[in-house]
Amino acid sequence: MSLQVKGKLLQILDAQSGVSKAGNEWKKQEFVIETQEQFPKQICFTLFGDKISLLDGFKQGEELEVSFNLESREFNGRWFHNVNAWKIDRAQAAEMTPEIPEYNSVDIPPEPGNDLPF
Repeated sequence: MSLQVKGKLLQILDAQSGVSKAGNEWKKQEFVIETQEQFPKQICFTLFGDKISLLDGFKQGEELEVSFNLESREFNGRWFHNVNAWKIDRAQAAEMTPEIPEYNSVDIPPEPGNDLPF
């Protein structure tokens, strides 16, 4: 399941790292955006491994468009959820309606002569 959401970057949390039980190193970084809806929502996304570099160059307050997947897993009878980002772009400015050009009297075709057969 792949989803997208737009919002303002509120916070970039510190990167975390460690070693799994299997001895593999891991690293992750989380960031929070706030949607621009009637009732704004704050969403905390997680980046894993080399995806952390996706945040490079972004600053608090910027408008982002985040592509992400939702994932749930069970552990000891409880369910845990991740919102895993896999693509981050600067949000495009709202597309403006095309400007209607003004017209002059020279743009109006001349009236046809009165040469109608009736």
